[in-house]
Amino acid sequence: MKKITIANIPGDGIGKEVVPAATEVLNTIAAIHGGLKFEFTEFPWSCEYYLEHNQMMPDDGMERLQDFDGIFLGAVGNIKLVPDHVSLWGLLIKIRREFEQVINIRPAKVMKGVKSPLANAKDFDLIIVRENSEGEYSEIGGKIYRGEDELAIQNAVFSRKGTERAMQHAFHLASKRKKRVTSATKSNGITYSMPFWDSVFEDVSKGHPEISTDSQHIDALSAFFVTHPERFDVIVASNLFGDILSDLGAGIMGSIGIAPSANINVNGKYPSMFEPVHGSAPDIVGKGIANPIGQIWTAKMMLDHFGEEELGNTLLDVIESVTGDGFLTADLGGKHSTKEVTDEIINELKKIDKKG
Repeated sequence: MKKITIANIPGDGIGKEVVPAATEVLNTIAAIHGGLKFEFTEFPWSCEYYLEHNQMMPDDGMERLQDFDGIFLGAVGNIKLVPDHVSLWGLLIKIRREFEQVINIRPAKVMKGVKSPLANAKDFDLIIVRENSEGEYSEIGGKIYRGEDELAIQNAVFSRKGTERAMQHAFHLASKRKKRVTSATKSNGITYSMPFWDSVFEDVSKGHPEISTDSQHIDALSAFFVTHPERFDVIVASNLFGDILSDLGAGIMGSIGIAPSANINVNGKYPSMFEPVHGSAPDIVGKGIANPIGQIWTAKMMLDHFGEEELGNTLLDVIESVTGDGFLTADLGGKHSTKEVTDEIINELKKIDKKG
């Protein structure tokens, strides 16, 4: 039997509601498969944990996580309790950086039964590959002076290694899809880093003649996401540009509550981390109406990562069957609860098992 060990970190807010829901779905899939078993270990690290211990995770937290096959994260942040820069850098970004999760992957597609805010949404199905370790989110910079002379400098850092790594991953994904890669750039306005990015993209493209390519400036690309998202297959972008495009992708789907993501470690030294795009949504905590689909679709990405792509595709098909049947939470204009949507997904999975 194939055993996969997962560190569950529900985190804050609705993370504590949607992680258990997605865990139940994964256990159902494992039971159906027969030769697969998930072993979950939960960690209570969150803003509430910070208030008690003055840190988002214990000193040995990273050591405790490093031997798991994967990390399943719910949400991090509660600005009423802990400043965001403390909570995020103490948990989410700490894990991303120290576990060398250098690539972030976020898909966006038209979901059955989910109304896109676009007036004429065609069947778009795209993936954003975001460089996840450097770029505009480097830790290099500083401040000097005070008052009217106060000055802040934030340095963007682009290495050939990091840039190539993200681009190669994008080409790999495209080879299994529609064989198109779009590069997000801004070389007409950013003097050094973006022409460098373009140059590396041109070099990497030469090694993949079977893949069609194009480059789009980020402002025009953002507009095309709204007007013609069906044009795109795989988009590769820097840390900042990928972050922005990912949220825009979630928006054109109809709700950030259904958007998944994966933070990938490519060298095998450490576990990868899987998390939905949405935040902790403190305004709806405890109401039972949080959308579990972002976390459950994230579980699909985790299955793919562990080589269980057939199961992952089955899960996504079931999710779309359920949304197509009108099992939607309030953020999608529906009336169903977190539990009702989760239970319906589990019921549909069990029906497939009986047919098999």
